Amino acid sequence: MTGQVLGEPCGGAHTDENAAIRINVGGFKKRLQSDTLSRFPETRLARLLHCQSKESILELCDDYDDTEKEFYFDRNPALFPYVLNFYNTGRLHVMAELCIFSFSQEIEYWGINEFFIDSCCSSSYHCRKMDQDREDWDDRSDEGSTTSSFDELLEFYNDASKFDKQLLGSARRRIWLMLDNPGYSVASRIISILSILVVLGSIATMCMNSMSDFSLLDSEGQPTEDPRFETVEHFGIGWFTLELVARFVVAPDLLHFFDHPLNVIDLVSILPFYLTLLINLVVESSPALANLGRVAQVLRLMRIFRILKLARHSTGLRSLGATLRNSYKEVGLLLLYLAVGVSFFSVMAYTVEKEDNEDLTTIPACWWWATVSMTTVGYGDVVPVSIAGKLTASACILAGILVVVLPITLIFNKFSLFYKRQKQLEIAMRSCDFDEGIKEVPSVNLRNYYAHKVKSLMASLSNMSRSSPSEQSLNESIH
Repeated sequence: MTGQVLGEPCGGAHTDENAAIRINVGGFKKRLQSDTLSRFPETRLARLLHCQSKESILELCDDYDDTEKEFYFDRNPALFPYVLNFYNTGRLHVMAELCIFSFSQEIEYWGINEFFIDSCCSSSYHCRKMDQDREDWDDRSDEGSTTSSFDELLEFYNDASKFDKQLLGSARRRIWLMLDNPGYSVASRIISILSILVVLGSIATMCMNSMSDFSLLDSEGQPTEDPRFETVEHFGIGWFTLELVARFVVAPDLLHFFDHPLNVIDLVSILPFYLTLLINLVVESSPALANLGRVAQVLRLMRIFRILKLARHSTGLRSLGATLRNSYKEVGLLLLYLAVGVSFFSVMAYTVEKEDNEDLTTIPACWWWATVSMTTVGYGDVVPVSIAGKLTASACILAGILVVVLPITLIFNKFSLFYKRQKQLEIAMRSCDFDEGIKEVPSVNLRNYYAHKVKSLMASLSNMSRSSPSEQSLNESIH
Protein backbone atom coordinates (compact mmCIF):
# COMPACT_ATOMS: atom_id res chain seq x y z
CA MET A 1 0.00 0.00 0.00
CA THR A 2 1.11 3.55 -0.62
CA GLY A 3 1.11 4.39 3.08
CA GLN A 4 3.35 1.41 3.75
CA VAL A 5 5.76 2.54 1.10
CA LEU A 6 5.87 6.02 2.61
CA GLY A 7 6.54 4.52 6.01
CA GLU A 8 9.90 3.40 4.62
CA PRO A 9 11.83 6.46 3.44
CA CYS A 10 14.34 4.32 1.64
CA GLY A 11 11.93 1.66 0.50
CA GLY A 12 11.36 0.64 -3.09
CA ALA A 13 8.40 1.52 -5.26
CA HIS A 14 6.28 -1.44 -4.24
CA THR A 15 2.49 -1.06 -4.51
CA ASP A 16 -0.22 -3.54 -3.63
CA GLU A 17 -2.69 -3.50 -6.51
CA ASN A 18 -5.58 -4.68 -4.27
CA ALA A 19 -4.94 -2.10 -1.52
CA ALA A 20 -7.06 0.97 -0.96
CA ILE A 21 -6.12 4.57 -0.31
CA ARG A 22 -8.08 7.02 1.79
CA ILE A 23 -8.84 10.45 0.41
CA ASN A 24 -10.60 13.47 1.86
CA VAL A 25 -11.97 16.00 -0.62
CA GLY A 26 -13.25 19.03 1.26
CA GLY A 27 -14.71 16.80 4.01
CA PHE A 28 -15.99 14.11 1.64
CA LYS A 29 -14.10 10.94 2.63
CA LYS A 30 -13.74 7.87 0.42
CA ARG A 31 -11.63 4.73 0.11
CA LEU A 32 -10.53 3.93 -3.42
CA GLN A 33 -8.99 0.72 -4.70
CA SER A 34 -5.53 1.03 -6.20
CA ASP A 35 -6.38 -1.18 -9.16
CA THR A 36 -9.33 1.12 -10.00
CA LEU A 37 -7.07 4.16 -10.04
CA SER A 38 -4.35 2.38 -12.01
CA ARG A 39 -6.68 2.09 -15.00
CA PHE A 40 -6.03 5.79 -15.65
CA PRO A 41 -2.32 6.31 -14.85
CA GLU A 42 -2.19 9.92 -16.04
CA THR A 43 -4.73 11.18 -13.50
CA ARG A 44 -3.77 12.88 -10.25
CA LEU A 45 -5.00 10.12 -7.92
CA ALA A 46 -3.25 7.40 -9.91
CA ARG A 47 0.03 9.26 -9.70
CA LEU A 48 -0.22 9.20 -5.92
CA LEU A 49 0.33 5.44 -6.06
CA HIS A 50 3.88 5.96 -7.31
CA CYS A 51 4.98 8.59 -4.79
CA GLN A 52 8.01 7.56 -2.71
CA SER A 53 8.21 10.47 -0.25
CA LYS A 54 5.97 12.90 1.55
CA GLU A 55 7.36 15.77 -0.52
CA SER A 56 6.26 14.10 -3.75
CA ILE A 57 2.80 13.48 -2.25
CA LEU A 58 2.38 17.11 -1.25
CA GLU A 59 3.06 18.08 -4.85
CA LEU A 60 -0.18 16.30 -5.79
CA CYS A 61 -2.41 16.95 -2.77
CA ASP A 62 -2.87 19.74 -0.24
CA ASP A 63 -2.08 17.72 2.90
CA TYR A 64 -1.22 14.19 4.02
CA ASP A 65 -1.87 12.54 7.39
CA ASP A 66 0.87 9.99 8.20
CA THR A 67 -1.16 8.53 11.08
CA GLU A 68 -4.39 7.97 9.19
CA LYS A 69 -2.66 7.48 5.81
CA GLU A 70 -5.16 9.95 4.39
CA PHE A 71 -4.73 12.34 1.45
CA TYR A 72 -6.48 15.67 1.75
CA PHE A 73 -7.61 17.83 -1.22
CA ASP A 74 -8.99 21.33 -0.78
CA ARG A 75 -11.50 21.03 -3.61
CA ASN A 76 -15.25 21.32 -4.09
CA PRO A 77 -16.80 18.13 -2.62
CA ALA A 78 -19.99 18.60 -4.66
CA LEU A 79 -18.12 17.93 -7.91
CA PHE A 80 -16.03 15.00 -6.70
CA PRO A 81 -18.81 12.38 -7.22
CA TYR A 82 -18.47 13.01 -10.95
CA VAL A 83 -14.77 12.14 -10.65
CA LEU A 84 -15.61 8.96 -8.70
CA ASN A 85 -18.11 7.96 -11.36
CA PHE A 86 -15.40 8.41 -13.97
CA TYR A 87 -13.05 5.98 -12.16
CA ASN A 88 -15.85 3.42 -11.90
CA THR A 89 -17.25 3.69 -15.43
CA GLY A 90 -14.47 5.25 -17.46
CA ARG A 91 -16.80 7.98 -18.75
CA LEU A 92 -17.69 11.51 -17.63
CA HIS A 93 -21.22 12.83 -17.42
CA VAL A 94 -22.17 16.50 -17.13
CA MET A 95 -25.41 17.58 -15.52
CA ALA A 96 -27.29 20.54 -17.01
CA GLU A 97 -27.25 22.50 -13.73
CA LEU A 98 -23.43 22.45 -13.49
CA CYS A 99 -21.29 25.47 -14.25
CA ILE A 100 -19.25 24.51 -17.30
CA PHE A 101 -16.35 26.73 -16.30
CA SER A 102 -16.08 25.16 -12.81
CA PHE A 103 -16.52 21.63 -14.15
CA SER A 104 -13.83 22.16 -16.77
CA GLN A 105 -11.40 23.47 -14.15
CA GLU A 106 -12.21 20.56 -11.84
CA ILE A 107 -11.56 17.78 -14.33
CA GLU A 108 -8.41 19.57 -15.45
CA TYR A 109 -7.20 19.58 -11.83
CA TRP A 110 -7.79 15.84 -11.45
CA GLY A 111 -6.00 15.19 -14.75
CA ILE A 112 -9.04 13.93 -16.65
CA ASN A 113 -9.22 14.83 -20.31
CA GLU A 114 -12.38 16.11 -21.96
CA PHE A 115 -12.48 13.27 -24.48
CA PHE A 116 -13.69 10.99 -21.63
CA ILE A 117 -17.03 12.86 -21.65
CA ASP A 118 -19.72 10.44 -22.79
CA SER A 119 -21.47 10.97 -26.13
CA CYS A 120 -24.77 11.78 -24.40
CA CYS A 121 -23.19 14.87 -22.76
CA SER A 122 -20.38 15.76 -25.13
CA SER A 123 -22.40 17.85 -27.59
CA SER A 124 -24.13 20.03 -24.98
CA TYR A 125 -20.89 20.40 -22.99
CA HIS A 126 -18.85 21.69 -25.90
CA CYS A 127 -21.66 23.98 -27.08
CA ARG A 128 -21.94 25.54 -23.63
CA LYS A 129 -18.19 25.86 -23.38
CA MET A 130 -18.00 27.56 -26.78
CA ASP A 131 -20.63 30.04 -25.62
CA GLN A 132 -18.56 30.72 -22.52
CA ASP A 133 -15.41 31.18 -24.61
CA ARG A 134 -17.28 33.58 -26.88
CA GLU A 135 -18.39 35.65 -23.88
CA ASP A 136 -14.80 35.65 -22.56
CA TRP A 137 -13.57 36.84 -25.95
CA ASP A 138 -16.10 39.67 -25.93
CA ASP A 139 -14.98 40.61 -22.42
CA ARG A 140 -11.35 40.62 -23.50
CA SER A 141 -12.23 42.71 -26.54
CA ASP A 142 -14.10 45.23 -24.38
CA GLU A 143 -11.23 45.18 -21.90
CA GLY A 144 -8.71 45.83 -24.66
CA SER A 145 -10.87 48.63 -26.02
CA THR A 146 -11.35 50.24 -22.61
CA THR A 147 -7.73 49.81 -21.54
CA SER A 148 -6.27 51.05 -24.82
CA SER A 149 -8.61 54.05 -24.91
CA PHE A 150 -7.74 54.94 -21.34
CA ASP A 151 -4.01 54.62 -22.00
CA GLU A 152 -4.24 56.74 -25.14
CA LEU A 153 -6.27 59.33 -23.27
CA LEU A 154 -3.64 59.49 -20.54
CA GLU A 155 -0.96 59.92 -23.22
CA PHE A 156 -3.00 62.75 -24.76
CA TYR A 157 -3.34 64.42 -21.37
CA ASN A 158 0.36 63.96 -20.71
CA ASP A 159 1.17 65.76 -23.97
CA ALA A 160 -1.24 68.55 -23.09
CA SER A 161 0.37 68.97 -19.67
CA LYS A 162 3.79 69.61 -21.25
CA PHE A 163 2.65 73.07 -22.38
CA ASP A 164 2.39 74.27 -18.78
CA LYS A 165 6.19 74.51 -18.56
CA GLN A 166 6.73 76.06 -22.00
CA LEU A 167 6.78 79.62 -23.28
CA LEU A 168 3.30 80.77 -24.32
CA GLY A 169 2.11 77.33 -23.32
CA SER A 170 -1.58 78.17 -23.02
CA ALA A 171 -1.79 79.74 -26.49
CA ARG A 172 0.25 76.94 -28.07
CA ARG A 173 -1.95 74.34 -26.45
CA ARG A 174 -5.11 75.92 -27.86
CA ILE A 175 -3.58 75.96 -31.36
CA TRP A 176 -2.38 72.37 -30.94
CA LEU A 177 -5.85 71.18 -29.92
CA MET A 178 -7.43 73.16 -32.75
CA LEU A 179 -5.14 71.56 -35.37
CA ASP A 180 -4.98 67.98 -34.06
CA ASN A 181 -8.60 67.51 -32.93
CA PRO A 182 -11.04 68.32 -35.74
CA GLY A 183 -14.12 68.24 -33.50
CA TYR A 184 -12.66 70.12 -30.53
CA SER A 185 -14.14 73.54 -31.31
CA VAL A 186 -15.89 75.53 -34.04
CA ALA A 187 -12.56 76.87 -35.30
CA SER A 188 -11.10 73.39 -35.50
CA ARG A 189 -14.12 72.20 -37.50
CA ILE A 190 -13.71 75.08 -39.96
CA ILE A 191 -10.01 74.28 -40.41
CA SER A 192 -10.87 70.60 -40.86
CA ILE A 193 -13.46 71.34 -43.56
CA LEU A 194 -11.08 73.69 -45.37
CA SER A 195 -8.31 71.10 -45.26
CA ILE A 196 -10.63 68.43 -46.69
CA LEU A 197 -11.69 70.75 -49.53
CA VAL A 198 -8.05 71.54 -50.38
CA VAL A 199 -7.17 67.83 -50.46
CA LEU A 200 -10.12 66.98 -52.68
CA GLY A 201 -9.38 69.96 -54.93
CA SER A 202 -5.75 68.93 -55.30
CA ILE A 203 -6.72 65.38 -56.24
CA ALA A 204 -9.38 66.62 -58.67
CA THR A 205 -6.96 68.93 -60.49
CA MET A 206 -4.41 66.14 -60.77
CA CYS A 207 -7.03 63.91 -62.39
CA MET A 208 -8.33 66.62 -64.70
CA ASN A 209 -4.80 67.53 -65.77
CA SER A 210 -4.40 64.02 -67.18
CA MET A 211 -7.43 64.43 -69.46
CA SER A 212 -6.92 65.54 -73.06
CA ASP A 213 -9.91 67.92 -72.83
CA PHE A 214 -7.98 70.07 -70.37
CA SER A 215 -4.47 69.79 -71.85
CA LEU A 216 -2.72 72.79 -73.35
CA LEU A 217 0.14 73.00 -75.88
CA ASP A 218 3.02 75.45 -75.83
CA SER A 219 4.56 77.21 -78.85
CA GLU A 220 6.56 74.12 -79.75
CA GLY A 221 3.53 71.82 -79.63
CA GLN A 222 4.52 70.20 -76.35
CA PRO A 223 1.88 69.58 -73.66
CA THR A 224 2.01 72.05 -70.80
CA GLU A 225 0.10 72.42 -67.56
CA ASP A 226 -3.00 74.57 -67.37
CA PRO A 227 -2.24 77.75 -65.37
CA ARG A 228 -5.51 77.36 -63.49
CA PHE A 229 -4.52 73.87 -62.30
CA GLU A 230 -1.07 75.15 -61.46
CA THR A 231 -2.59 77.88 -59.27
CA VAL A 232 -4.72 75.34 -57.41
CA GLU A 233 -1.65 73.12 -56.96
CA HIS A 234 0.45 75.95 -55.54
CA PHE A 235 -2.34 76.99 -53.20
CA GLY A 236 -2.69 73.41 -51.98
CA ILE A 237 1.05 73.05 -51.40
CA GLY A 238 1.10 76.35 -49.53
CA TRP A 239 -1.80 75.24 -47.32
CA PHE A 240 -0.27 71.81 -46.62
CA THR A 241 3.10 73.37 -45.82
CA LEU A 242 1.56 75.93 -43.50
CA GLU A 243 -0.41 73.18 -41.79
CA LEU A 244 2.67 71.02 -41.24
CA VAL A 245 4.84 73.89 -40.03
CA ALA A 246 2.12 75.08 -37.64
CA ARG A 247 1.72 71.61 -36.16
CA PHE A 248 5.47 71.26 -35.80
CA VAL A 249 5.87 74.65 -34.08
CA VAL A 250 3.13 74.02 -31.50
CA ALA A 251 3.92 70.32 -30.97
CA PRO A 252 4.40 69.39 -27.30
CA ASP A 253 7.45 67.27 -28.14
CA LEU A 254 9.43 68.30 -31.22
CA LEU A 255 11.84 65.36 -31.05
CA HIS A 256 9.03 62.82 -31.39
CA PHE A 257 6.87 64.81 -33.79
CA PHE A 258 7.37 62.47 -36.74
CA ASP A 259 6.75 59.36 -34.64
CA HIS A 260 3.06 59.95 -35.34
CA PRO A 261 1.99 58.36 -38.66
CA LEU A 262 -0.32 61.25 -39.59
CA ASN A 263 2.56 63.72 -39.39
CA VAL A 264 4.63 61.51 -41.67
CA ILE A 265 1.73 61.50 -44.16
CA ASP A 266 1.65 65.30 -44.05
CA LEU A 267 5.36 65.40 -44.90
CA VAL A 268 5.06 62.86 -47.72
CA SER A 269 2.17 64.83 -49.26
CA ILE A 270 4.33 67.93 -49.88
CA LEU A 271 7.75 66.34 -50.33
CA PRO A 272 7.25 65.39 -54.04
CA PHE A 273 6.53 69.01 -54.98
CA TYR A 274 9.71 70.39 -53.44
CA LEU A 275 11.81 67.52 -54.79
CA THR A 276 10.37 68.12 -58.27
CA LEU A 277 11.17 71.80 -57.98
CA LEU A 278 14.73 70.99 -56.94
CA ILE A 279 15.20 68.50 -59.79
CA ASN A 280 13.92 70.99 -62.37
CA LEU A 281 16.42 73.58 -61.14
CA VAL A 282 19.25 71.04 -61.39
CA VAL A 283 18.21 69.98 -64.91
CA GLU A 284 18.06 73.60 -66.10
CA SER A 285 21.53 74.32 -64.74
CA SER A 286 23.06 71.05 -65.98
CA PRO A 287 21.60 69.80 -69.32
CA ALA A 288 23.68 66.62 -68.95
CA LEU A 289 21.33 65.54 -66.17
CA ALA A 290 18.24 65.62 -68.39
CA ASN A 291 17.33 62.06 -67.38
CA LEU A 292 16.41 63.39 -63.95
CA GLY A 293 13.28 64.78 -65.59
CA ARG A 294 11.83 61.27 -65.56
CA VAL A 295 12.31 61.16 -61.81
CA ALA A 296 10.33 64.39 -61.57
CA GLN A 297 7.47 62.79 -63.50
CA VAL A 298 7.39 59.89 -61.07
CA LEU A 299 7.40 62.28 -58.12
CA ARG A 300 4.43 64.14 -59.57
CA LEU A 301 2.45 60.92 -59.48
CA MET A 302 3.15 60.63 -55.75
CA ARG A 303 0.75 63.50 -55.19
CA ILE A 304 -1.96 60.87 -54.96
CA PHE A 305 -0.72 60.13 -51.42
CA ARG A 306 -2.41 63.36 -50.35
CA ILE A 307 -5.65 61.42 -50.18
CA LEU A 308 -4.24 59.82 -47.03
CA LYS A 309 -4.42 63.21 -45.32
CA LEU A 310 -8.14 62.59 -44.99
CA ALA A 311 -7.32 60.06 -42.26
CA ARG A 312 -6.74 62.96 -39.88
CA HIS A 313 -10.38 63.96 -40.34
CA SER A 314 -11.97 60.51 -40.62
CA THR A 315 -12.48 58.07 -37.76
CA GLY A 316 -13.09 55.24 -40.21
CA LEU A 317 -9.79 55.73 -42.05
CA ARG A 318 -7.81 55.86 -38.80
CA SER A 319 -9.57 52.72 -37.60
CA LEU A 320 -8.79 51.03 -40.91
CA GLY A 321 -5.12 51.91 -40.55
CA ALA A 322 -5.01 50.57 -37.00
CA THR A 323 -6.77 47.39 -38.14
CA LEU A 324 -4.28 46.72 -40.92
CA ARG A 325 -1.36 47.47 -38.60
CA ASN A 326 -2.63 44.96 -36.04
CA SER A 327 -3.92 42.33 -38.50
CA TYR A 328 -0.71 41.38 -40.23
CA LYS A 329 -1.20 37.73 -39.20
CA GLU A 330 -4.67 37.58 -40.74
CA VAL A 331 -3.48 39.39 -43.89
CA GLY A 332 -0.55 36.98 -44.14
CA LEU A 333 -2.98 34.08 -43.75
CA LEU A 334 -5.14 35.48 -46.54
CA LEU A 335 -2.13 35.85 -48.86
CA LEU A 336 -1.00 32.31 -48.01
CA TYR A 337 -4.41 30.88 -48.86
CA LEU A 338 -4.46 32.80 -52.14
CA ALA A 339 -0.92 31.72 -53.03
CA VAL A 340 -1.75 28.04 -52.45
CA GLY A 341 -4.99 28.31 -54.43
CA VAL A 342 -3.40 30.21 -57.31
CA SER A 343 -0.54 27.72 -57.57
CA PHE A 344 -2.90 24.74 -57.54
CA PHE A 345 -5.49 25.99 -60.02
CA SER A 346 -2.90 27.50 -62.38
CA VAL A 347 -1.30 24.07 -62.80
CA MET A 348 -4.73 22.50 -63.26
CA ALA A 349 -5.67 25.07 -65.92
CA TYR A 350 -2.34 24.62 -67.70
CA THR A 351 -2.81 20.85 -67.79
CA VAL A 352 -6.28 20.91 -69.34
CA GLU A 353 -5.97 24.02 -71.55
CA LYS A 354 -2.43 24.06 -72.93
CA GLU A 355 -3.43 22.28 -76.19
CA ASP A 356 -6.71 24.12 -76.83
CA ASN A 357 -6.06 27.65 -75.57
CA GLU A 358 -3.27 29.92 -76.81
CA ASP A 359 -3.61 32.23 -73.80
CA LEU A 360 -2.94 29.48 -71.24
CA THR A 361 0.13 27.80 -72.70
CA THR A 362 2.43 28.59 -69.74
CA ILE A 363 2.04 28.27 -65.99
CA PRO A 364 2.93 31.98 -65.35
CA ALA A 365 0.13 32.97 -67.72
CA CYS A 366 -2.20 30.69 -65.77
CA TRP A 367 -1.14 32.45 -62.55
CA TRP A 368 -2.70 35.64 -63.84
CA TRP A 369 -5.91 33.84 -64.77
CA ALA A 370 -6.07 32.02 -61.40
CA THR A 371 -5.45 35.26 -59.45
CA VAL A 372 -8.21 37.09 -61.31
CA SER A 373 -10.59 34.16 -60.84
CA MET A 374 -9.90 33.46 -57.15
CA THR A 375 -10.36 37.11 -56.21
CA THR A 376 -13.66 37.04 -58.20
CA VAL A 377 -12.53 40.00 -60.35
CA GLY A 378 -13.02 38.24 -63.69
CA TYR A 379 -11.58 40.56 -66.33
CA GLY A 380 -12.52 38.13 -69.09
CA ASP A 381 -9.29 38.71 -71.04
CA VAL A 382 -8.29 35.05 -70.56
CA VAL A 383 -10.97 32.35 -70.33
CA PRO A 384 -10.93 28.54 -70.57
CA VAL A 385 -12.57 27.01 -73.61
CA SER A 386 -12.71 23.28 -72.86
CA ILE A 387 -15.26 21.62 -70.59
CA ALA A 388 -12.55 20.49 -68.18
CA GLY A 389 -11.16 24.04 -68.13
CA LYS A 390 -14.57 25.52 -67.30
CA LEU A 391 -15.06 23.01 -64.48
CA THR A 392 -11.63 23.97 -63.15
CA ALA A 393 -12.58 27.66 -63.36
CA SER A 394 -15.81 27.00 -61.44
CA ALA A 395 -13.91 25.23 -58.67
CA CYS A 396 -11.35 28.06 -58.63
CA ILE A 397 -14.05 30.72 -58.18
CA LEU A 398 -15.83 28.81 -55.40
CA ALA A 399 -12.54 28.18 -53.61
CA GLY A 400 -11.67 31.85 -53.95
CA ILE A 401 -14.89 32.90 -52.23
CA LEU A 402 -14.19 30.59 -49.28
CA VAL A 403 -10.55 31.60 -49.05
CA VAL A 404 -11.36 35.32 -48.95
CA VAL A 405 -14.31 35.06 -46.55
CA LEU A 406 -12.56 33.19 -43.71
CA PRO A 407 -9.78 35.71 -42.83
CA ILE A 408 -11.95 38.72 -43.71
CA THR A 409 -14.27 37.87 -40.81
CA LEU A 410 -11.38 38.09 -38.34
CA ILE A 411 -10.20 41.38 -39.83
CA PHE A 412 -13.73 42.84 -39.68
CA ASN A 413 -14.01 41.97 -35.98
CA LYS A 414 -10.79 43.85 -35.30
CA PHE A 415 -12.01 46.82 -37.33
CA SER A 416 -15.18 47.00 -35.23
CA LEU A 417 -13.08 46.94 -32.07
CA PHE A 418 -10.72 49.72 -33.20
CA TYR A 419 -13.59 51.84 -34.51
CA LYS A 420 -15.37 51.60 -31.17
CA ARG A 421 -12.16 52.48 -29.32
CA GLN A 422 -11.46 55.45 -31.59
CA LYS A 423 -14.97 56.85 -31.09
CA GLN A 424 -14.62 56.55 -27.31
CA LEU A 425 -11.27 58.32 -27.46
CA GLU A 426 -12.62 61.18 -29.58
CA ILE A 427 -15.59 61.74 -27.27
CA ALA A 428 -13.29 61.86 -24.24
CA MET A 429 -10.89 64.27 -25.94
CA ARG A 430 -13.67 66.65 -26.95
CA SER A 431 -14.84 66.82 -23.34
CA CYS A 432 -11.46 68.14 -22.16
CA ASP A 433 -11.29 71.73 -20.99
CA PHE A 434 -7.88 73.38 -20.75
CA ASP A 435 -8.94 77.02 -20.54
CA GLU A 436 -7.83 77.31 -16.91
CA GLY A 437 -5.03 74.78 -17.02
CA ILE A 438 -5.13 71.09 -16.27
CA LYS A 439 -6.93 70.38 -13.05
CA GLU A 440 -8.40 66.95 -13.46
CA VAL A 441 -8.37 64.00 -15.79
CA PRO A 442 -11.37 63.93 -18.17
CA SER A 443 -14.20 61.60 -17.32
CA VAL A 444 -13.82 58.02 -18.53
CA ASN A 445 -15.59 54.83 -17.55
CA LEU A 446 -13.20 53.85 -14.76
CA ARG A 447 -15.68 51.30 -13.41
CA ASN A 448 -15.35 49.08 -16.47
CA TYR A 449 -11.62 49.70 -16.65
CA TYR A 450 -10.88 48.64 -13.09
CA ALA A 451 -13.47 45.86 -13.14
CA HIS A 452 -11.60 44.21 -16.01
CA LYS A 453 -8.28 44.75 -14.22
CA VAL A 454 -9.53 43.16 -10.98
CA LYS A 455 -11.11 40.30 -12.89
CA SER A 456 -7.83 39.55 -14.67
CA LEU A 457 -5.90 39.81 -11.39
CA MET A 458 -8.20 37.41 -9.55
CA ALA A 459 -8.03 34.90 -12.40
CA SER A 460 -4.23 35.05 -12.37
CA LEU A 461 -4.06 34.55 -8.58
CA SER A 462 -6.49 31.64 -8.82
CA ASN A 463 -4.38 29.94 -11.47
CA MET A 464 -1.20 30.51 -9.47
CA SER A 465 -2.67 29.02 -6.31
CA ARG A 466 -3.90 25.92 -8.09
CA SER A 467 -0.90 25.23 -10.28
CA SER A 468 2.20 23.28 -9.35
CA PRO A 469 5.19 21.89 -11.26
CA SER A 470 3.73 18.39 -11.20
CA GLU A 471 0.39 19.69 -12.50
CA GLN A 472 2.10 21.51 -15.34
CA SER A 473 3.90 18.33 -16.34
CA LEU A 474 0.60 16.47 -16.09
CA ASN A 475 -1.08 18.95 -18.45
CA GLU A 476 1.82 18.66 -20.88
CA SER A 477 1.56 14.87 -20.89
CA ILE A 478 -2.21 15.03 -21.46
CA HIS A 479 -2.12 17.57 -24.29
